Amino acid sequence: MPNTATRKILVTSALPYANGAIHLGHLLEYIQTDIWVRFQKSRGQQCHYVCADDAHGTAIMLRAEQEGITPEALIERVSRDHQEDFARFGVGFDNYHSTHSDENRYFSELIYTRLRDAGHISTRDIEQMYDPQKGLFLADRFIKGICPKCHADDQYGDNCEACGATYTPAELIDPVSAVSGATPEVRTSSHYFFKLPDFADFMQNWINDGHVQPQIRNKLMEWFEAGFNEWDISRDAPYFGFEIPDAPGKYFYVWLDAPIGYLASFKNLCDRDGLDFDSYWQPGSDAEVYHFIGKDIVYFHALFWPAMLHGAGLRTPTAVNCHGFVTVDGAKMSKSRGTFIKAATYADYLNPEYLRYYFAAKLTSKVDDLDLNLDDFAAKVNADLVGKVVNIASRCAGFVKKLGGGTLSEHCAEPAMLARFIAAGDDIANDFEGREFSRAMRRVMELADEANTYIADAEPWVLAKQEGREQEVLDICSVGINLFRQLMVYLAPVVPAMAEQARAFLDLETLDWASRHKVLSHHAINKFKPLMTRIERDKIEAMVEASKEDLVEEQKLKDAPKGALAADPIAEEVSFDDFSKVDLRIARIAKAEYVKGADKLLQLTLDLGGETRNVFSGIRSAYAPEALEGRLTIMVANLAPRKMRFGVSEGMVLASANDDGIYLLSPDDGAEPGQRVS
Repeated sequence: MPNTATRKILVTSALPYANGAIHLGHLLEYIQTDIWVRFQKSRGQQCHYVCADDAHGTAIMLRAEQEGITPEALIERVSRDHQEDFARFGVGFDNYHSTHSDENRYFSELIYTRLRDAGHISTRDIEQMYDPQKGLFLADRFIKGICPKCHADDQYGDNCEACGATYTPAELIDPVSAVSGATPEVRTSSHYFFKLPDFADFMQNWINDGHVQPQIRNKLMEWFEAGFNEWDISRDAPYFGFEIPDAPGKYFYVWLDAPIGYLASFKNLCDRDGLDFDSYWQPGSDAEVYHFIGKDIVYFHALFWPAMLHGAGLRTPTAVNCHGFVTVDGAKMSKSRGTFIKAATYADYLNPEYLRYYFAAKLTSKVDDLDLNLDDFAAKVNADLVGKVVNIASRCAGFVKKLGGGTLSEHCAEPAMLARFIAAGDDIANDFEGREFSRAMRRVMELADEANTYIADAEPWVLAKQEGREQEVLDICSVGINLFRQLMVYLAPVVPAMAEQARAFLDLETLDWASRHKVLSHHAINKFKPLMTRIERDKIEAMVEASKEDLVEEQKLKDAPKGALAADPIAEEVSFDDFSKVDLRIARIAKAEYVKGADKLLQLTLDLGGETRNVFSGIRSAYAPEALEGRLTIMVANLAPRKMRFGVSEGMVLASANDDGIYLLSPDDGAEPGQRVS
């Protein structure tokens, strides 16, 4: 363990990309980091946890264009959604910022110019695929075509998902731009490069000095043996990001300014709270800096990032802690099976603290993947949190209220047992510090088993029926409440909402780590309320089904043939009599808003002239809500209501689609809401 003096600790998680919803795979990292941070704060350390949205790049520029809004409006909306999801899962950032910020521009330019002036930046011409219709250079993922090896169609420009082959976009057969469908051209452009090979010796020493896990070190050594290339850090206009100083039309590649976002978010916090930024980031600082990331981005964080910092005269991280991926029921998360579960969908059905505990019970300091087995998930949470921990308080609280007037005994009847529970905190703290959360949870549940055995053997419910044994019953249950308090101190970093309820029940000021040393004697407690209920299997099944619904709604528009209604493809010819049954009405869009948890839907409140309808429509990619309000459109008014996980959809608006986008049907001026279309 580090020394007991107060430590200065800065902690970050990888920045989520501002182009999609948070899902359970993302949450593993933020929950792991948050548990570690909460533990450090419980121990009294000066610990700060910062993060931000990764807000730059071509993908965000194109999505904003598709939605008809500015990139700034898109990233602001996504940031709100991300922060709402994180808050629901108890992830307690001290600051959440954006890479599209003044601070990030400042540090990106500072680091770049220091590297440039020290001779670590080079320029040279390269050939790239160019979309002549959109007027932009294409990253490999924006090029599709036929695999040159197995001839599978619709493959990306760098690797084939069918046979696993890797290649260059130039090797694709019949390549097309995934952005416009145009045939790409090969064009030459001047690019800027970070000379990573300049730092090979420094990086080898840094990696061997214990800053990464052994498994990660071994992987990094493979890259060392293969040799380093210079890193392309520029992109050509048009690009949503920061322009490179003294290089008009050239922008920093998103992966250059993304990790610099850690500095930017912390600087924003420092300016807000009066902290000393330099005392954390200057070489020789006594502060500790930890990055928690997924194993898929280790190349950027354990090679480029330390080299950039060192070359720019800043300190390097104390450690880069990597985790594996999340699988569900032993397989990669799948939209078709409903196991690609968004954070918002999960939270609509299940207590987020179930997931926090389950992740903690499975997490180690290694880089192994973590499987969310849904049957095991329900069984473990029910057995451990409900059946063991909460059970102790629920068994004892009533007797304390009845026999002690809500006040615990003056003396602890089992001092040796309570002393063991208190002393166990040292080993549990070591486990938390070393990110061995699963081992910490095993120790806590072993203590819970011991506490339950003590109460079961003592049988206070039997003694309570015997005259004259009231004090004995109160003594037993007071021990139980003290043991429960110890367990909640150890679980508080993992299930903070449940711990807060326990703190209120116990009428304590705090459940921080040091508080466990004070025995609760002659202490008044409050009325016990259930702290955690069991996971019901039907809730899990509903969550999985809702995730499938997300897929159905989001795929419907994508799969519709061009020119078809946005809601459903044309299936077959219908007679005039059948068609005449469709009640088409003029409607005014009184209100339009985004649908939380759905990437393609907008929620429309339609005014039919004295009547309003709620309709979900898959037109989010084409319209911003504010552009729709007040507009007239046409709706199917006699469509049977359809229950969706977002609510009930009471009709359908009409739209058409072609290669250029989606077009909501609108009547000419003079039409009135409620009029029938004939």
